[in-house]
Amino acid sequence: MSLAVVFSRAGMGIEAPLVTVEVHLSHGLPCLNIVGLPEAAVKESKDRVRSAIINSNFEFPARRITINLAPADLPKDGGRFDLPIALGILAASEQIPTDRLTHFEFIGELALTGELRPVKGSLPVALACTASNRTLIVPKDNADEAGLVPSNNSQYASHLLEVCKSLSQQQTLPACESKTSINGQDFSVDMADVIAQESAKRAMLIAASGKHHLMFIGPPGTGKSMLASRMPTILSKMSEAEAKESASIYSVSHLGFDAQKFFSRKYRDPHHSCSAPALIGGGSQPKPGEISLAHKGVLFLDELTEFSRQVLDNLREPLETGRVTISRAAHQAEYPADFLLLAATNPCPCGHFGNQKQHCRCTPDQIRRYLSKISGPLLDRIDMQVEVPLISQDDLLNGKNSRHITSFDLRQSVEACQRVQLQRQGRLNGQLESSDIDDFCVLAKGSKDLLTKALTQLNLSARSYHRILKVSRTIADLEQAPLIEPKHISETLNYRKMERYLAQLP
Repeated sequence: MSLAVVFSRAGMGIEAPLVTVEVHLSHGLPCLNIVGLPEAAVKESKDRVRSAIINSNFEFPARRITINLAPADLPKDGGRFDLPIALGILAASEQIPTDRLTHFEFIGELALTGELRPVKGSLPVALACTASNRTLIVPKDNADEAGLVPSNNSQYASHLLEVCKSLSQQQTLPACESKTSINGQDFSVDMADVIAQESAKRAMLIAASGKHHLMFIGPPGTGKSMLASRMPTILSKMSEAEAKESASIYSVSHLGFDAQKFFSRKYRDPHHSCSAPALIGGGSQPKPGEISLAHKGVLFLDELTEFSRQVLDNLREPLETGRVTISRAAHQAEYPADFLLLAATNPCPCGHFGNQKQHCRCTPDQIRRYLSKISGPLLDRIDMQVEVPLISQDDLLNGKNSRHITSFDLRQSVEACQRVQLQRQGRLNGQLESSDIDDFCVLAKGSKDLLTKALTQLNLSARSYHRILKVSRTIADLEQAPLIEPKHISETLNYRKMERYLAQLP
């Protein structure tokens, strides 16, 4: 038989579309051609495959070899097609049986010795392979990742010879098994480490409970970064579906997959010098950025006003949609980006505007220019802006002797509040659409008058109005209150510090 068909998978964002590797041997001058929109790394596989086949004691056919990677309009990159191409050549030249190839899918890069090297994106491949009811064979170093999908019955091998013997039924390949712990709640930091700042902790509890974006405003050294780093410790546990989606992003990224962090919510804190492609994602072959790496976790932007305004404005659409689409001339990829945004900034260039203990050296124009780096549309999408003041000397000296609330206590409150929201509306309050506001954010007597007065005084947009209602609904849920009462509206309005800072300027 001079024709063989082998199944594999390409990488396209966090999707893994099917690729059919067709190998045909024909008469003519010996050569090897690969067609089907292969990138440079795929074209170079011909040399790796030739050496791997010869060094595995097989015969490389001295015939005209044509390899088609279908569909032809799907870009193929990386070394993941080395193994299926080698098996296709061996099957077409009748050196291995072809009757069992239709039951398997293969990915793996070949060394010149025939050993199998790991590839990126094996988890999305395993998920897609499960839907096709075929068994996936991966390199040994990808076994832990592919084993996260037990229904797939994935198998792993260390060498091309092992795969060939398995297809010839001379040996059985071991099954992929994951050693991942389902706990994911072991943290090296705790909220009890933070002295005082009870108002900021309360705001973090509300933000975590309803998935509301939060910004800290305060002088240097008040604990803004310390508070933000402890946000993952109070978030609810990840579901298996959320963990698989997050792991799929890391699987295709430059960071790679870590099985020990499978059920941990990710915390990303990029430096303020990062570019738009680094934050949003991009490249000639689109890769996920920081917002996608923070999917179902926390994205912390410290020194928010030091970021480029153009970079920050790229966050506006992902904050609304929870997804980001990266388009290039030859490639397009869509990545999920459903994250909780935390930000921190000083109130002015010197950091002491509004501080009664230390005089601010900045002029009103300097403060306006400093704060105007955060555009109005982006600020509209940040639900809460909370002041983090300087810690008093008494609190600082007595902090270690006083008992503080722990992350475990806060996490229990968050999970209880989220159960109420999911039971009532099937999603968290921060994820409610505008059409859901009237149904689920019902105001008690007196709340509407207070809200109307606030809208007039603060000159808020329709988006800000809806976000105030959502935050108020979360505060009410924390108290198990069926209606949004005036005290809930008042507390929410207290978390709008940016408008108050701007109002203080002459």
